[in-house]
Amino acid sequence: MVEYIGLLKVKVIRGKNLAVRDMLSSDPYVVLTLGPQTVQTQVITSNLNPVWNEELMLSVPMDYGPIKVKVFDHDTFSADDIMGEAEIDIQPLITSAMAFGNAEMFGDMQIGKWLKSHDNALIEDSIINIIGGRVKQEVQLKLQNVESGELDLEIEWLPLDQ
Repeated sequence: MVEYIGLLKVKVIRGKNLAVRDMLSSDPYVVLTLGPQTVQTQVITSNLNPVWNEELMLSVPMDYGPIKVKVFDHDTFSADDIMGEAEIDIQPLITSAMAFGNAEMFGDMQIGKWLKSHDNALIEDSIINIIGGRVKQEVQLKLQNVESGELDLEIEWLPLDQ
């Protein structure tokens, strides 16, 4: 039996300068995977700069790894094409959130940071904040294994005791 320590609300905000996979454009959607769980956004047709503003939920097991992010181009008559991928290290967010405990007891402030480095897909350092009693992290990713593309997300930690 899997023991869960919390939930992540991942808001997929937008994609920028995504790769062309059809004739002139693409029909992108985002797939998030954490362990055996997979969730995805809706497809946005013919758009290389899609705005989803879609919230997806993932349960976080005790022995969690990174969130795997993949962007695909939806195709009706053939297999969907990959438009890039990245990983989100959720350890800094969860460690910061657990160190502070009940975020509602604190005012708005920065409580942590996931640092940009050569071995991750961050465009810039990703700041972890308490905002309005909630622990949130804004993440800007440069998609990997593709000619172009960026993804903006916001992650919120929801402990199971709330």
